[in-house]
Amino acid sequence: MKLVVAVVQNEDVGRLLDSLQKEGIMATKLSTSGGFLRSGNTTLLIGVDDDRVNEVIDIISQKCKTRKQIVSSPVTNNPSAGVYIPYPIEITIGGATIFVLNIERFEKV
Repeated sequence: MKLVVAVVQNEDVGRLLDSLQKEGIMATKLSTSGGFLRSGNTTLLIGVDDDRVNEVIDIISQKCKTRKQIVSSPVTNNPSAGVYIPYPIEITIGGATIFVLNIERFEKV
């Protein structure tokens, strides 16, 4: 048995959960935040048999695509920097960060 831990952007989580559910794969959803923009994301805990790990990763890859977004440059906390003039920068958002862990024991009670 494996535990797939997937960190995905909130914008992608609805489509991903629908697709997992259609395949009979259940997930526990945790609201999390972090990353460059400190924006909301979701961490999914997905327990699956070893032979379904690639299937889960494929579904995640299909539903969590990267995309470009324009944001203002981050604000500096350095008062000696003088006048701060924000400028637009293009960043890549979306996609998923996936961890696959071995599970020694699993019980559903």
